[in-house]
Amino acid sequence: MTLETFFNALILGLLEGLTEFIPVSSTGHILLAGHFLGFENEGKIFEVLIQLGAILAVLSVYMAKLLKIAADLPSSSKARRFVAGIVLAFLPAAVMGVLFHELIKTVLFETPALICTTLIIGGIILLLVDRMTLQPKYTDIMDYPLSMCLKIGLFQVLALIPGMSRSGSTIVGSLLMGTDKRSAAEFTFFLAMPTMAGAFVYDLFQNRDIVTTDGLMVVAVGFVAAFIMAVIVVRWVLDYVSQHGFALFAWWRIIVGSIGFLGLALLG
Repeated sequence: MTLETFFNALILGLLEGLTEFIPVSSTGHILLAGHFLGFENEGKIFEVLIQLGAILAVLSVYMAKLLKIAADLPSSSKARRFVAGIVLAFLPAAVMGVLFHELIKTVLFETPALICTTLIIGGIILLLVDRMTLQPKYTDIMDYPLSMCLKIGLFQVLALIPGMSRSGSTIVGSLLMGTDKRSAAEFTFFLAMPTMAGAFVYDLFQNRDIVTTDGLMVVAVGFVAAFIMAVIVVRWVLDYVSQHGFALFAWWRIIVGSIGFLGLALLG
């Protein structure tokens, strides 16, 4: 691993941790950054495998709550409904991700102009939804109905298009179906665990023949950076969105997408 590769992996790992749990599309950011940095890896496995760092960050922050839910499962119908809701929300993207894996990795991931477009479109949608006067009916993720969890999962399918954002898609869907901003963001944290873990395992299996020792070292650098940054972001983001909403992230997307288009026009 060269020094340049090390620094590129570090930058991309920090970027993954910074953007995974805010509605700006971590995949879109690291694919665009990787394009302009000239960072290449066969099968685009780096971009998926470093998500393990972000998964572990959520686990570390929510471990106490996860253990309580697990302990309550035998006696609490609310806990069982919550777990069932997460499973239902996970399934649509899991099925579609497997069916269209090759298209996603070989076409969509390799199209920077598409990523810039979806970043901007998603930003405009997020800005519009954030400005709507919506009356929340659900403020606790433990009270989400199973039917609504499934619908949130259908929104998550949009995130298979790089630049759309997994958290952005699920948050917009949640808000439109009557949740408040804080619980919408928290639900997407919990939904991230099976979704990202599934993507990690499936992508590692699909690319097992091209994973090398050097490649794993590069992934390890990105993984550690993503974990540290994601812990900071997860602890901060719920309080921020409760007080300020999502306008900052909407403009962030629009600006990054516009800069991406400018970079493509100037640099190719």
